[in-house]
Amino acid sequence: MIDPRVTTRRTLAGLAGLAVAGTLAAAPASAAAPSSDLQRRLDALVTDHEFPAALAAVRGRDGRTRHYTAGVADLKTEAKVPVNGQVRIASNTKMFTAVVVLQLVSEGKIKLDAPVETYLPKLLRGKAGDGRKITVRQLLQHTAGLPDYDTVLLKDYFDIQHRHYEPHDLVAAAQTQKGTRVGGWSYSNTGYVLAGLIVQQVTGRPIGEEITRRVIKPLELRKTYWPGVGEQRIRGTHPKGYFRAKPSEPYTDVSTMDPSMAWAAGALVSTPSDLNRFMVGLLDGKLLKPKQLKQMKKTVAAPQFDTTGKARYGLGIASFKLSCGGVAWSHGGSAPGYATTNAATEDGRAATIATTALPADMKSVKTIETALDRALCR
Repeated sequence: MIDPRVTTRRTLAGLAGLAVAGTLAAAPASAAAPSSDLQRRLDALVTDHEFPAALAAVRGRDGRTRHYTAGVADLKTEAKVPVNGQVRIASNTKMFTAVVVLQLVSEGKIKLDAPVETYLPKLLRGKAGDGRKITVRQLLQHTAGLPDYDTVLLKDYFDIQHRHYEPHDLVAAAQTQKGTRVGGWSYSNTGYVLAGLIVQQVTGRPIGEEITRRVIKPLELRKTYWPGVGEQRIRGTHPKGYFRAKPSEPYTDVSTMDPSMAWAAGALVSTPSDLNRFMVGLLDGKLLKPKQLKQMKKTVAAPQFDTTGKARYGLGIASFKLSCGGVAWSHGGSAPGYATTNAATEDGRAATIATTALPADMKSVKTIETALDRALCR
């Protein structure tokens, strides 16, 4: 689901929650006829909620993928929305980061219940939080009580759209604020920046390289990538992403931006079908050993994570109940220009819906959540 707390000051790394497992089967993709319930719902996102575009990919139990689009890719030229176009997936990146950390746990290089101080000596001290009292598990589970750096840096998005940040800049910004109780659930991008720094410390390699080597390449996510330093344009075919601070303002094209502010919490670019493939592969055991996957799926209550108030959060992944029964697992993500909601089920179904602007209100959020639920429950 899309974070109901999204504002112009808390959106670059974003969040959301939904999904479960299945079998990573190779199957041909097929275009869907525009008569489906999902197509009508995507059309409504454009006509009723004023999103420039929406695109989706739905994987069925048989492993086949159907693609859907609505709206236009470019408000000026009115070009068609590319099927399975690339978008910035924002906080879906957290799942990838968490997978790498858990792989390193299985290799004996990281301990989930070790203090952050073990890997990042003296980096986290002061009113924001104490690395001697916060564990790696708590970083991944959002129970570290850490304040979010984007509330400091994201006062006016257009001021920082093209600014480059180093990870330590983000941690320093968070440390100007007071943290909350360790152990309580409180969403924080700061925790995932620290997780990325831990990965780099124990491997001696950049987090983006580790995500690429350990996740993207093994699953053959051909349209998913970690942007290079200073890389601001989306490499492949994509709909333009738009942003406006107020519903009354015109949309501004923000497709070109520096994603360094999101870093290990939200820098990746992907497509709807690649996200489906990732979720199915993850939950089918293609990336983690059973022990680590079980740890990832051990959840705590996360009432602020979605609009239902009943979501639960594990280690970089969230769970919720589908209207047709069963549990779904995922994350989702929102950033200026794009919002992505995704989920997968244990019998191999998966769905991802992306919009090319942030939801303007709770009604829009609910519409997207309902569309995703129906895509999996039809």
